[in-house]
Amino acid sequence: MFEILPMSICITIDFIIVSVWWALVTVPLLREYKQLNYVETTKGKIKESFVRLGSTLKHLYKEDKKVFYFLIGFFFYIDGVYTIIDEAVVIGRSFGFGDIILLVVLLLTQVVAFAFATLFGKLSQKYESIKLIYICIGGYLFVALFALTMKAVWQFGVMAFVVGMFQGAIQALSRSYFAQIIPADNSGEYFGLYDICGKGAAFMGTLMVGVTVHATSSVNIAVGTLAILFICGFFFLRKSASITK
Repeated sequence: MFEILPMSICITIDFIIVSVWWALVTVPLLREYKQLNYVETTKGKIKESFVRLGSTLKHLYKEDKKVFYFLIGFFFYIDGVYTIIDEAVVIGRSFGFGDIILLVVLLLTQVVAFAFATLFGKLSQKYESIKLIYICIGGYLFVALFALTMKAVWQFGVMAFVVGMFQGAIQALSRSYFAQIIPADNSGEYFGLYDICGKGAAFMGTLMVGVTVHATSSVNIAVGTLAILFICGFFFLRKSASITK
């Protein structure tokens, strides 16, 4: 297809497919979803929002260490996850892999991600979410360490497959577990902090990879350094899990 159609048309088709996908998955939410826990809007919404945010942060630090340590752990390990996902193409090209190989591998990764996200969803009905998150972090730690020896296409394929195994699962399980440990009445500001920790951490992994590549000229070592994020994330997650409310 890429050889038959101009790249501009391919990109347009891609955006149309994505738009249709989002429309299809949004319709059921618009028809069925009802928000049960929320705060009534008042005058001075901006000021009130910052006041509530400050109050929530103070409460977390002093009285809800379980959630506090979870957010710190999430901040670390989810950045490692996002970095590996976002830098996958750059990593592949640094080893000289062609666009067709990268495209096939990344498409297969998405198929694997869907299958294993479904599997982990069923496992979460039998096992605690926190234990499944540990497994996902262990999988990503393996990916980071495996990258130290990666040279061939098949090794990149193994790395992509393992990433796919845990890619959707770790995000879904983290959100599900977080919902279990926070007060329902304050879910709005708590999930606001959750999203800040997820999006706000996006710079760390990329910075680590960039600095390491500049210092060592080795992509293998650069990806391997991401193991630090997963180890830190695991440590704080364990600390959070050890606290009983």
